[in-house]
Amino acid sequence: MRLRPAHRRRPVGAPRRGGRRHREGPVTVTVQAGAPAPAAGPIVVGVFEPGSPEWHAARADGIGGSEIAAVVGLSPYDSRFSLWHRKKGLIGPIEESEQMYWGKVDEPGICQRFAELHPELHISPAPTYAAADRPWQIANPDRLVGGTELLEAKTSRDDEGWGEQGTDQIPVHYRCQCLWYLDVTGARRCHVAVRIAGCEYREYVVEYDADEARILREAGARFMRDLEQDVRPGIDGHTATYQAVRELPEGLDDVDVDIVPALRDRFHAAQDAFWLAEDELTACKGELLDAIGTGRRAVVGRERVATRTVRDGRTYQLLPARTRRTAR
Repeated sequence: MRLRPAHRRRPVGAPRRGGRRHREGPVTVTVQAGAPAPAAGPIVVGVFEPGSPEWHAARADGIGGSEIAAVVGLSPYDSRFSLWHRKKGLIGPIEESEQMYWGKVDEPGICQRFAELHPELHISPAPTYAAADRPWQIANPDRLVGGTELLEAKTSRDDEGWGEQGTDQIPVHYRCQCLWYLDVTGARRCHVAVRIAGCEYREYVVEYDADEARILREAGARFMRDLEQDVRPGIDGHTATYQAVRELPEGLDDVDVDIVPALRDRFHAAQDAFWLAEDELTACKGELLDAIGTGRRAVVGRERVATRTVRDGRTYQLLPARTRRTAR
């Protein structure tokens, strides 16, 4: 499964292929928890503080917008395997990182900036929604815009994955989140306001896409069936999967466990390849740093290859372009 690649940009207002029409379904916040929202049809689950125990509880038996990317293998933070085990209660919740903390803290300010730049739009807080006929499909938009649109506030350490302002070129896991929310609420458009590197503000727009929304919805339904039927996802190469596997066993039994020869051979081959690649990677990093000198980024034309970070005046890290892994 692959959503429309982020590098295909469609400026705001440009026609869509096939003449697809946008939905005009409104969303609302002026209803009681458990009641259907007028016209749009989603259920208002409640109003919760993001990251609070109540917020997590509302998402426990469903799939939220920040989780659907993991279901389809497009999340840089979580995997289908780790999400499945977390939903089963077999591993603990994701620990809040500094990036997550500041994203939560900065949200009100970013939304306020959007409101200041768009005085013609009415911006209001949003509750937690669930699709009326799919209560497991959960939406937690940051704000409602004018009753028919949504607003998501993001922070990013750099502009990797963020394209030309005013387009829909945003990191693919955020695109999944926006489409998920639009599909639940019946809204037609999601504005994305992002603060980059602490000081640069940009805006993007994601329009509802029925085909992409269907792909996500069907993947979500399969994931929920797998949860119900105890069908465990396979182990993949995502870091979150490995961390989940590490967390699953408790204690230590001083015993030998026989494994199949094929797994042994695969492990040995991967280890040998890793050592060889590690040596080559170290050599490449050295050459890149030598080429960069006192610069910040290594590029080929407009393509970013790696970024040099500095601490106390000296090179601290050489970071590869973050979109490299998800683009493979």
